Amino acid sequence: MATNASNKRKQQKRQAVTRIVILAAILICVNMLAARFHAGLDLTKEKKFTLTGATKQVLADMDDVAVITVYLDGKFPAGFQRLKEATREQLQSFRDQAGANIKFQYNDPFAGKDDEERVKVAKILADKGVFPVNLQMQGEEEGYSEKFIFPWALVQYKGRETAVRLLENKLGMSPLENLNYSESQLEYKFASAIHRLEVAEKPAIAYVMGHGETLGFNTYDLLTTLGEQYKVDTLDLPNSLYIPAYYKAIIINRPTLPVDEKDKFKIDQYIMNGGRVLWAIDQLNTPMDSLAANGYVMSLDYGLNLDDQLFKYGARINSTLIEDNQCLPMPVMYGQPGDDQPRMELRSWMYFPLFIPESSHPIVKNLDGVFGLYSSTIDTLGNPEVQKTVLLQSSKYGRKTIAPARISLSMLQYPLDAMFKDVRTPLPVAVLLEGEFKSVFHNRLHPNFLQVLKDSLKQDFKKSCDTQNRMIIIADGNMLENEYSQKTGPTDMGYWKFTNTLFANKTFVLNCVEYLVDNSNLLEARAKDTKLRLLDNNRIKQEEQKWQIINIGLPVLLVLVFASAYIFFRKRKYEKPAGSASSKN
Repeated sequence: MATNASNKRKQQKRQAVTRIVILAAILICVNMLAARFHAGLDLTKEKKFTLTGATKQVLADMDDVAVITVYLDGKFPAGFQRLKEATREQLQSFRDQAGANIKFQYNDPFAGKDDEERVKVAKILADKGVFPVNLQMQGEEEGYSEKFIFPWALVQYKGRETAVRLLENKLGMSPLENLNYSESQLEYKFASAIHRLEVAEKPAIAYVMGHGETLGFNTYDLLTTLGEQYKVDTLDLPNSLYIPAYYKAIIINRPTLPVDEKDKFKIDQYIMNGGRVLWAIDQLNTPMDSLAANGYVMSLDYGLNLDDQLFKYGARINSTLIEDNQCLPMPVMYGQPGDDQPRMELRSWMYFPLFIPESSHPIVKNLDGVFGLYSSTIDTLGNPEVQKTVLLQSSKYGRKTIAPARISLSMLQYPLDAMFKDVRTPLPVAVLLEGEFKSVFHNRLHPNFLQVLKDSLKQDFKKSCDTQNRMIIIADGNMLENEYSQKTGPTDMGYWKFTNTLFANKTFVLNCVEYLVDNSNLLEARAKDTKLRLLDNNRIKQEEQKWQIINIGLPVLLVLVFASAYIFFRKRKYEKPAGSASSKN
């Protein structure tokens, strides 16, 4: 009897050991498979964790390994720790889609280095476009401290590299909102970086000259910034026979001289052959130096001779100026007669409107304010073949004045709130046109000219686009320009020196050019909107104790219930029936 009981116990021990080994093997296999294959269910309303189709296509087209080094590593406050983990999750989703073609690593460039080595490292990273941020922290034990961190990533792909900024700083947003917005932009930034590095040669665009367009210090930031992503040429239109088709887009910025029919024809046929145009037109001449010198100025039409062409494509820039109480301030000198010490004061100038994008189009969604100087209005025409999307518009209090208009600094004496009381329909300032455009020269050309065009240039006249095309019209050329100072040199597009504020003019222009040039539709990823769902502080205070009990006490209670049930059923299974021992004896 004793021998049988001993053998039975040994057999039970072997079975228990076997079960434990099998269970451990199963857990190891499951973890290995989970590390290699990932699957998830995105239950968020805005599909925060789902890659857009354009991003998936970029990752599917990868034929080499992209190595991404994230420099946001180390111990941070909760907000930066959240951004760090969000970056890790985003890159993991990229790796799930692209497999071994995505490799990423975290690195703290200052870890274990003294001050001299840190200076060298900071210089090396700055040459790559990676710059530090001074993080100021207030700890309970350590007290106040400062630390330089690098909220950047470096993407290396096909022998080239580009820097990706992880942390955004949008105007009017709290730190928590900025972090939330930064998370929403991670997919677009990494996908766009890989896509740019994928292209062996930069797309070519042209900056059109020949009609008094701005070129120099005031376009330094525009051409320099575009040059980082595109091959930018200047094109002397009057001295060119035609606009080459290898230009993916052309920029026509603030012409001040009339465009003759020959140059209009070159632009027209470029568009009919699939070329895309960013128009930035000042319809009215409003010289600001004369305004400053005389105190008033007459705003007159330039007479650019582009009205019929733009009208044919589906829009019209009006000879008007926008007046809006949502505007920027300008410095004004004032004082009493005979005052030897006049004072300067910043006062809102209604002719410097600030446009807050309200469209959900990827070009402007989630974009900060864009300012203009003496902006005109745009009317869109009822052409069903061309789709119109308003990108920028005035506020609901904006109004327009028709040229010729007398503008006087004496208007600054009147409060804007008293002048802008009536609610009006917002006035369009920037419009996207998409469709099959018709040539403005259809049925206007002599047959002899058409024959010469075919014989000399080997080109056939096209009366319409063969495929869907795009163009963007902005009724303000100042949006594309930057200020220049003898002391500091050129500033950024959108920088307003009087308030030391950087608006989103540069981002808006870059988005416009990208939408015209690139057919990958990656801007859809940029338009992702991650809602910031904050907790109700009143409910937190009222229900704090209840949720503490639920979160702490309920798990303990469940463990005790399951443990008691397990012991009860185990005891019933293995305990001997009453009287069994005596009957055997």
